Amino acid sequence: MSNTPVQPEPQQPSTEQGESVPYMRKIRSFVLREGRLTKGQQNALDNHWPAFGLSYQHSPLDLQQVFGRSAPVVLEIGFGMGKSLVEMASNAPDKDFIGIEVHKPGVGACLGDAAAAGLSNLRLFEHDAVEVLNDSIADESLDTVQLFFPDPWHKKRHHKRRIVQPEFVQLLRKKLKIGGVFHMATDWQNYAEHMLEVMQAAPGFENVSASGDYVERPEQRPLTKFEQRGQRLGHGVWDLMFTRTS
Repeated sequence: MSNTPVQPEPQQPSTEQGESVPYMRKIRSFVLREGRLTKGQQNALDNHWPAFGLSYQHSPLDLQQVFGRSAPVVLEIGFGMGKSLVEMASNAPDKDFIGIEVHKPGVGACLGDAAAAGLSNLRLFEHDAVEVLNDSIADESLDTVQLFFPDPWHKKRHHKRRIVQPEFVQLLRKKLKIGGVFHMATDWQNYAEHMLEVMQAAPGFENVSASGDYVERPEQRPLTKFEQRGQRLGHGVWDLMFTRTS
């Protein structure tokens, strides 16, 4: 997945007039690894973005107006190529889904699949997830936030770049309804332990797990080909689910 915080580049930006301006520290939720668009992905972006695309804006969207109804809202951060997101939206027509991704080929692929499935309950942002959450999503408007297989930044010196950090979790807390769920999944045990540590210390959240750690993969999260391959090779996957309690 591509939504992972990175450290800002240390250069000094300039204005159009060439004047040096003070560097503004900014943490983004992703590393942009842009691949080449296939013809099909470009066609999907050209033809289906008007139906499924959402533009980042500085004021909260009216989600009832966006979807034309009032329904539970599931937001996924970093949907990759979008296969599982389209499958979830197809399997739960009673819910509305919002996906956020910065990888344009993935957005194009997801658009094509969503259109082929005839979905009306899915919308997509191609933008930084932290900015979208801060500005375009109203407080207490989400029933579920999903973060599946984010970049683990497995080297210890890079752990600070992991998206699951206390400040980010409190941003999600604001956006979730009371009783809403933050659902994470990773195939890196060290990252699972990091997620668990951050979430157990996070005010306003309670672990869904009866054992106080991880949960079995819920039915609503599709088993990906990547995950099936990992299982054959004996790799583990850890799901964590925390409910907003206050």
